Amino acid sequence: MPIATTWRSTALALLCAAPALAEDAGLIALPSGREVAFHDVIWGEPGPTGLTLRFRFIEPELERALETMNYDEQESDMAYLCETYALDRIASSGPQPSQVVISISDRPVEFGTADPEAVQVFEAYSPEADGCVWEGF
Repeated sequence: MPIATTWRSTALALLCAAPALAEDAGLIALPSGREVAFHDVIWGEPGPTGLTLRFRFIEPELERALETMNYDEQESDMAYLCETYALDRIASSGPQPSQVVISISDRPVEFGTADPEAVQVFEAYSPEADGCVWEGF
């Protein structure tokens, strides 16, 4: 009986998580018309201002997109990801991050390692009740 109960509990947990997992696996349309895919979130590495959440996204055609975009368009997309994706996923209870970092890369890169061939962009924000406040690096 314990095995059946464990199996049922696991199945129920997977069914409940399925909608969130499907949403995270899909493409996210950005204001510029580009699309990115959620890659992962890093929360165990502190940042310069304390607890930092890093939301990482993949866009295989990032290099080409950057050739045609101006900075304002790129920053608008990054702020959009912070405000509509990251803030929605920060728990309202428990320790609150002092910083949210949004990054887009053309390929998965292991956190904390250098990949000279990877194209990446980063922006840092302070999460506030009414949105994300840009923090220049």
